[in-house]
Amino acid sequence: MKQLAKFIAYLVCYMVYPFSYLVPRTSKILVFGSYRGGFNDNSKYQFIYANEHLKHRKLVWISTRKSTVAHIRSLGYTAYYVASIRGIWYALRAKYWFVNSYSSDIAFCLAGSAKIVNLWHGVPMKAIEFGITKGDLAQRYVERDIRDTFFHPAPFRRPDYMVSTTDFFDGVFSSSFRIRKEQCIQTGCPRNMLLNKPLEEVGAFIQQYESEATKQLVAHIQQYDTVLVYMPTWRDSQRECFANGFDLNALNACAAAQNACVLMKPHANTIIDRSVEYSHLIFLDGNVDMYCILPYTHVLITDYSSILYDYILMPGKHVILFHYDYEEYVNSREFIFDIQDNIVGRKVYTFDELIQVIATNDYTMDASARQKILDKFWGETSGKNSCELVFEKLQLLD
Repeated sequence: MKQLAKFIAYLVCYMVYPFSYLVPRTSKILVFGSYRGGFNDNSKYQFIYANEHLKHRKLVWISTRKSTVAHIRSLGYTAYYVASIRGIWYALRAKYWFVNSYSSDIAFCLAGSAKIVNLWHGVPMKAIEFGITKGDLAQRYVERDIRDTFFHPAPFRRPDYMVSTTDFFDGVFSSSFRIRKEQCIQTGCPRNMLLNKPLEEVGAFIQQYESEATKQLVAHIQQYDTVLVYMPTWRDSQRECFANGFDLNALNACAAAQNACVLMKPHANTIIDRSVEYSHLIFLDGNVDMYCILPYTHVLITDYSSILYDYILMPGKHVILFHYDYEEYVNSREFIFDIQDNIVGRKVYTFDELIQVIATNDYTMDASARQKILDKFWGETSGKNSCELVFEKLQLLD
């Protein structure tokens, strides 16, 4: 019955979609949304900036989650549930849609003649969208499996504009989303707006926009000499653990000896034993916004995640690349470039090596290699106000 209901819902969506082209749209109305109905990522920061600087436009967040609508309204901003009369009305009237992934971040069936501005979620390391040729997603993008494409129409609605960073990524995004390079606007990522701000400004942002839990977390971690954050890429093998040989007790003891703490940001699908508490390990909820917390950290531990490229935008930060399954991983995934030529940080291949680096505080990073990657991945957008650039490129600044 659930599958039948889902089929009918999508069928109705396909029937409604053509009519969404008939409603006249205006650039005086801008709507924003994000994946799974959340208030997060680039759309969140673009929306906040818009409310602070675009005073003469109607700015509306539209969500599939009523809790998100309530939260945004508590900030003093306008938000509507997607299935409400006003939610539908503003989605149909807005000329510009700002999304993190697809038009389904708001409502695919209402997109029609709207200008979709895809803010995406960072500069990619691995193949994305129509650049994917193998794996589970290949049946959608390459094989065009009828069932899969029927239930995922939004990826086939090409964005009108794609946020990018450099000429190199213009090429990546244009081929991955089947658009012209001219549709890529080099602005950088709005979510990085806090990474180079003084901590006083970051703190003020947190006080105004973040949850009480985030406020308490930031206050708590400032008591430590060093704050590390572990943000690994998801793998099926991590469903019940972080990595082979990963010893949480040993990591906790090592951090304690350094008066350090480690923020553990596992994938939402990783099963964590919450009955065990650690004095110097803090497990973060999957919904927490890391981009207002990263400025308070000192060391990133990651593997093949593009969070690396955001993190090195902050001067003086360190990176540990925990490549415990390097050969297996790089042979099973499609990278858009030679990985060894496009990463920077202290590389370790075993858990014991990871502990040794933390214990000795030896996070040496090649400054010239870091700058080379910054130039290739961020170019002239590095250090710029990306939120302002997005609106400037679209000629929407008041």
